[in-house]
Amino acid sequence: MNISIETLNKAQREAVTAPLGHILVLAGAGSGKTKVLTHRIAWLLETGQAHSHNILAVTFTNKAANEMRSRIEALLTKPSGGLWAGTFHGIAHRLLRMHWQEANLPQAFQILDSTDQRRTLKRLFKALNLDDKKWSPKKAQKFINSHKDEGLRAKDVVNEGNAWLTQMLSIYQAYEETCQRTGMLDFAELLLRSYELLRDNPFLLESYQHRFQHIQVDEFQDTNTIQYKWLHLLAGDQGKLFVVFDDDQSIYHFRGAKIENIQKLQEDFADTRLVRLEQNYRSTGAILETANTLIANNKERLGKKLWTKDEAGAPVFLYTAYRETDEARFVAEKIQAWRGKRQEVAILYRTTAQSREFEEALLQRRIPYRIYGGLRFYERLEIKDTLAYLRLLLHRDDDSAFERVVNTPKRGIGERTIEMVRGVARQEGISMWQAAQRVPLKPRARNTLFAFLELIDRLSQRLKDLPLHEQVEQIKLASGLVDHYKKETKEEAERRLENLEELANAARYFEKGTDALTAFLDHAALESGEKQSNGSDDCVQLMSLHAAKGLEFELVFLCGLEEGLFPHQTSLDEFRLEEERRLCYVGITRARKHLYLCHSESRYRYGRRDYPEPSRFIGEMPKKLIKEVRTVPGSGRKRAW
Repeated sequence: MNISIETLNKAQREAVTAPLGHILVLAGAGSGKTKVLTHRIAWLLETGQAHSHNILAVTFTNKAANEMRSRIEALLTKPSGGLWAGTFHGIAHRLLRMHWQEANLPQAFQILDSTDQRRTLKRLFKALNLDDKKWSPKKAQKFINSHKDEGLRAKDVVNEGNAWLTQMLSIYQAYEETCQRTGMLDFAELLLRSYELLRDNPFLLESYQHRFQHIQVDEFQDTNTIQYKWLHLLAGDQGKLFVVFDDDQSIYHFRGAKIENIQKLQEDFADTRLVRLEQNYRSTGAILETANTLIANNKERLGKKLWTKDEAGAPVFLYTAYRETDEARFVAEKIQAWRGKRQEVAILYRTTAQSREFEEALLQRRIPYRIYGGLRFYERLEIKDTLAYLRLLLHRDDDSAFERVVNTPKRGIGERTIEMVRGVARQEGISMWQAAQRVPLKPRARNTLFAFLELIDRLSQRLKDLPLHEQVEQIKLASGLVDHYKKETKEEAERRLENLEELANAARYFEKGTDALTAFLDHAALESGEKQSNGSDDCVQLMSLHAAKGLEFELVFLCGLEEGLFPHQTSLDEFRLEEERRLCYVGITRARKHLYLCHSESRYRYGRRDYPEPSRFIGEMPKKLIKEVRTVPGSGRKRAW
């Protein structure tokens, strides 16, 4: 036998060599789940219990699917043949391409990405004469996709006469008809349509059930309703599921992930066998015990305890900052003194707005960094929109600022009007602001454009004597930006508004000097202009905790551990609090050797300086393993333990 299982520990071998049946592998962070998945497939092939065309391996990312396939081929020392390995969406797409007629699709159907889907909805809104100020295309997109993720067509949604729901279902129905007529499929449709394809074609379903007798699923805790239904249908009565999951890392409920799918699988498939992978190959003993003690406070979990053969290692350090700038300074100085590779350092935070202080502290020390999976603070859309208003208040002849905000948020100034303004500006060699006052327009277009000019002039008068941070606050309200962003999905709106609050906080640091607005705008432009590492350089990684899942680093800073921030104030009911705790657990288990926990005694939030309590999560960690870097004398603050 070519496949060696000697490199596997006892639990890994138990999972890999388990008799055919439904196997649930509860794989803790850093316990070798990918190794187990690939060895299981190789074991089935090598022992003759399965042929490659009988195996379907489902992942959540193309990277994971490619890695799985390459590892299997390395173990077998030959190509994997007819094995299917891919993401849920990728496999669904493959099925629909092969069976386009049965799926009632044109052969050359097209896939809509998220941006194309939104554009389609915007065109549909115009066709339906819907006011997109009242009926947001982005919210309609969220409504449609979330119902598809639940396996529901417009006709399947129960409506007891709710006016808002009636309108949204009407949009959903019209969108479905448009996509069917034009041969377009969005990402959510790929899964729903492939599920319906199998469900409504018994002979086809039987064929694939006979073929895919062994179904391997990675990151099962992240599956949503339609993904589970798709797996359940494909497995049928004969298919054998080999499912790898970690209920303690279920952190994507806001994307539709259903942690209850784990229990549902055990109920729907009899005689499931549970194997726990608890030996960790990533982190030190101190880090693992800290994570174990914290997550034990969650009631709804199957339960496991990570352990390692390695030493306890360094203690987990806790830094209590005076304020957010002190927190960022501490982290930056520790990184400056770090002698390892900077790409092995991660700064993790609960909200993206927290990145600004760390970015500025790193830039001041010329420490290269990268925002993983996102934009730097001053490059974010909502920040650039607000700064453009400030620039136009300061300098009316700033054409780029004028173009950015003249119809942001939408105020009925069409592209034709803006092009006419551009034309007059080019022809007469003047700014667009000046051209806007003399461009020949029809009365309705002229009135709308003049209303914008008057808005800027009124703001200029109203704000000239206000502190800079209050100017930012007034602009985002008076311009309509806040209401504009609130039309987006709940999570996106929350993120944008938190970033705008942080912009106002940033403005406070420039109020003591002269010409505060100019200084602030210059600072923002310089910060935005600083080169960010392209990812190939040796640079520090900054990211939200949600983006950190699946990654690992030598040195991790887990920041902003304060009540109301982490756990977040919107997540304090029991169900969401358990997910917040899982998120903290994910953050802790990203660290291999060194972990710093940071919280601040005061922080500007929502336009005022707050004095939050330390996060309850700190108090749930084992104090014997945590070493305080600094004790605040005479602060009178109650410690978390």
